[in-house]
Amino acid sequence: MEDLMFSALKKFYPGKKVFITGHTGFKGAWLCLWLNILGAEVTGYALDPPTVPSLFELCRIDRFVKSIIADVRDGEALKGAMLAACPEIVIHMAAQPIVRDSYKNPVETYAINLMGTVHLLEAVRNSSTVKSVINVTTDKCYDNREWAWGYRENEPLGGYDPYSNSKACSELVTSAYRSSFFNSKDFHRHGVGLASARAGNVIGGGDWAQDRLVPDCIRSLLKREKIIIRNPHAIRPWQHVLEPLSGYLELARRLDEDGRRYGEAWNFGPGDEDAKPVEWLVQKICAKWGENAGYEIDRREQPHEVNYLKLDCSKARWLLGWRPKLNLDQAIDRVIEWINVYKEKGDLRAVCEKQIEDYSNSEIVE
Repeated sequence: MEDLMFSALKKFYPGKKVFITGHTGFKGAWLCLWLNILGAEVTGYALDPPTVPSLFELCRIDRFVKSIIADVRDGEALKGAMLAACPEIVIHMAAQPIVRDSYKNPVETYAINLMGTVHLLEAVRNSSTVKSVINVTTDKCYDNREWAWGYRENEPLGGYDPYSNSKACSELVTSAYRSSFFNSKDFHRHGVGLASARAGNVIGGGDWAQDRLVPDCIRSLLKREKIIIRNPHAIRPWQHVLEPLSGYLELARRLDEDGRRYGEAWNFGPGDEDAKPVEWLVQKICAKWGENAGYEIDRREQPHEVNYLKLDCSKARWLLGWRPKLNLDQAIDRVIEWINVYKEKGDLRAVCEKQIEDYSNSEIVE
């Protein structure tokens, strides 16, 4: 039976105009599929799909989304696209999202993740239609102390590597714009609710990014090669991609309802029991895959990545009514289901839509 939050989403989104940056990426493509099911009118703004293959192309998303191929580093183009789209809701997902790439290209990482956010918010300032804005950042934006409890939204920001730090900078930009231009005290004048969303490590069908654990696993398995893992003991808050996306959809709805109250930072992560080591996740994937799947550990020195990371999502649970619906085992099952359809050259858009529908009707994990 569908829960109240998803009933509210079905009533809210039909006919809503939504502007998404990064719609050609993994999370952006899933969000476009979901918004299309909900009946929203979506405009996407992004570079060409970042991988081959890509979920965006496999699911033919350009057939139902107005797709603008352009760069968030081009502020004038972004402003023009937003003004033309006249959106009520803006979800900013365009990013350079890979930690290892940020070591290779730090200037590009900051240009996209930091200045891209500035350009996005400047475009919002010039819009007369936008009511809800969500800047999607990351769980890695916190000043990581390697402690055992989850980070809350009021913890200090930081970031060791350029990717994580650029996302912390993006959070600071969001806070400054909220204080300076979208202050709740002046809500009667600007009418914009501005929030940021910090999600855990997402997994799901259709992710083909390089140097991300599950896509690396799938590529090796499809080639019948051993999986190579670099940081077997690193613990991350793993979650299926639909978990944070449901949070973004609900947060956007609440911002439309009361931008003064919900214009803040929000964590969307799994329960503590699903913060697992890399090696645990790889073992589970191998067991579910079968066919003599195996892995080995790369003992060479690797670029620094944090070892322990968890999120405290109490705020979203109590103030938004948002809860995780899938445990990690179920999330892995859905990745394997998707890949099996891919292997058989089946209808990938249909399996995505089925997983979204099943998720909407599933019970909440307690």
